[in-house]
Amino acid sequence: MTNLRRDPRDLLRQIDQHKSAIDGHRPLTSAELKELDDYHKIGLTYSSNALEGNSLTITETKVLLEDGLTVGGKPMRDALEAIGHAAAYDFMLAQARQHPLLVTENTIKRLHKLFYQGIDPEQAGEYRARQVFITGTDFFPPSAEDIPAIRSAIRRTVPQADRGM
Repeated sequence: MTNLRRDPRDLLRQIDQHKSAIDGHRPLTSAELKELDDYHKIGLTYSSNALEGNSLTITETKVLLEDGLTVGGKPMRDALEAIGHAAAYDFMLAQARQHPLLVTENTIKRLHKLFYQGIDPEQAGEYRARQVFITGTDFFPPSAEDIPAIRSAIRRTVPQADRGM
């Protein structure tokens, strides 16, 4: 199991190392960049949603996102999750391409809103107010009451996060 409590600075250093390796293959053509963007959006949308119990296959996810076609007999919620995830991915990608990249509380809440706006518009973009559980694991997510302290810890360890949180 991944250590969810590791120092975010280690993760940021690792990201910088991977980025340097990728930069050695630049510049990409616009067609290559779009193909990579689409590939990762579809793959990440599928795998993330599958972890949450979404019934769409990767092919169905691709058809939904590229052609706008839903699958007969599948729950509407599954399609809305995929569409919301893809919208959040597009926003995240646009944010990542800005210089300087700033991860703020507003950014995090916007990602949440984009993902959930088709599923639960009233809670989209808001912090949860109740405990959640992850089926099939011993991990218990932090309680809703602990979220403010966690946000404060992030502000202390990731200096850029302080600008918007």
